[in-house]
Amino acid sequence: PLGPDGLPAGPVREEPDLVEAVRSRPEVDRWVWRSTAGLYPRLLAAGVRVERCYDLEAAEQLLLGHEGRLGEPRSAAAAWARLRGRPVPPDPPARAPEPGAQSSLFDARPTGPDVPFDGLLEVYAAQQRRHGEAEHPDRMRLLTAAESAGALVAAEMHRAGLPWRADVHRQVLHELLGERYAGGGEPRRLAELAEEVSAAFGRRVRPDLPADVVRAFAQAGVRLRSTRRWELAAVDHPAVEPLLAYKTLYRIWTAHGWSWLQDWVRDGRFRPEYVPGGAVSGRWTTNGGGALQIPKVIRRAVVADDGWRLVVADADQLEPRVLAAVSRDPGFMEVAGHGGDLYTRLSDRAFPGGREEAKLALLGAVYGQTSGDGLKDLAALRRRFPRAVAYVDDAARAGEEGRLVRTWLGRTSPPAVGAGEAGEAGLPQGDDEGAPAADTSGYVPGYASLDARARGRFTRNFVVQGSAADWALLMLAALRRATAGMRAEPVFFQHDEVIVHCPAGEAEAVAEAIRAAGDLAGRIAFGDTPVRFPFTTTTVECYADAK
Repeated sequence: PLGPDGLPAGPVREEPDLVEAVRSRPEVDRWVWRSTAGLYPRLLAAGVRVERCYDLEAAEQLLLGHEGRLGEPRSAAAAWARLRGRPVPPDPPARAPEPGAQSSLFDARPTGPDVPFDGLLEVYAAQQRRHGEAEHPDRMRLLTAAESAGALVAAEMHRAGLPWRADVHRQVLHELLGERYAGGGEPRRLAELAEEVSAAFGRRVRPDLPADVVRAFAQAGVRLRSTRRWELAAVDHPAVEPLLAYKTLYRIWTAHGWSWLQDWVRDGRFRPEYVPGGAVSGRWTTNGGGALQIPKVIRRAVVADDGWRLVVADADQLEPRVLAAVSRDPGFMEVAGHGGDLYTRLSDRAFPGGREEAKLALLGAVYGQTSGDGLKDLAALRRRFPRAVAYVDDAARAGEEGRLVRTWLGRTSPPAVGAGEAGEAGLPQGDDEGAPAADTSGYVPGYASLDARARGRFTRNFVVQGSAADWALLMLAALRRATAGMRAEPVFFQHDEVIVHCPAGEAEAVAEAIRAAGDLAGRIAFGDTPVRFPFTTTTVECYADAK
């Protein structure tokens, strides 16, 4: 037992088996352990559910970030070495996804070198002191509790799995791609589109090779910087239409084709391994399987079990509502205090040009619109809701000056290290087409290597998107508690959407539990404000039928 200061409050008890130790102690209010990902799957596999936990390694990462040290090793071994003034071991490399061997995800896995029991106690006690030294200690403690709860939810969703009909998936692939050829080559429809592209250019062109496509357009007198969809769509050339169709189907074939189905779906379930806080903004990522990018057409394969339903809930205009709550702008909070369409209410108050004008202005404030009509709309927004716009403007200015910014609960942006240090610091880097290698608060390909203005756009969005991620953690924790006595199981989550798989008779209660969880999360995260956090909730048998 531990006291509020993190120090032992009674004698140490030794147990021969982790599962029996937890199973036999239902009175324990909260388990403190090294890593939820390393321990909790074992308990779940044995049918043991934990109500609350404190994840030492998740806490270490949050605290390091708050101290401006994001990217330093966050394992328990590293934290203990820092306390003792010893050489700090690097974190172990991220474990590669294991398609075709998903049962291994339930095994406990090490998260670094061994740490003695007394060392873990020292790390925990030191973390309690560091929480007290945070800019807002109570908020930081809440963030750590929420991150730990999110780790429990992630493990439980992996255990439950997203219902998946392999036969429906194969039917969809056949409709879209046609027959498969022996030897693993492109399916019939892709081969046909590739021929159409080549015919349009008058020579053999590989549409799966961007450099070959760019070169073919150049020879046709069209200069392209990339083969991104938006750039191709602006070109008047007979190759564009089959090329765009090819790109869509090629993505489905490579990301969610027959090989994906064989690797990732077992016993009627797709079990992605969620990584809470995998992005620097606090948003979740997944380790393999592409769970957060399931194309709508492939969602036809996500079908509830017989007699069960999928309750699909999307938070309505989450980030603008979060901006209202964190900025404390009275007028904007009033606009966000209603459950209807926020952009319509915003246009009624400040934008006679209509809903789209209001939406563009608000998104421009959050994402940093710097040209065109967006500047005029942003100026109107600034006059009407000065505190809301000042909140993100201040965050942008801090980023431009190389300063840290924080979410409402205290998650902290990466330090503005030099570009050459970015990889060493574990910060996100972009791919060869400039897209983010991971979710980096929705904007940049690599925060550390940006110029001042781009860092400002990053931090402008970070304080809103990251605070929305804080809210989402609390919402998941509240939903988990509300459904604990049901057969319902949360089975999917991405940013502002959650899916619960439940018996048909529980669907109405689950929908109400989601709505209540959103309201409770808003009150816990942001205090007593007028802002509401409503959901659009749909009960369906198939995910593709959700609104």
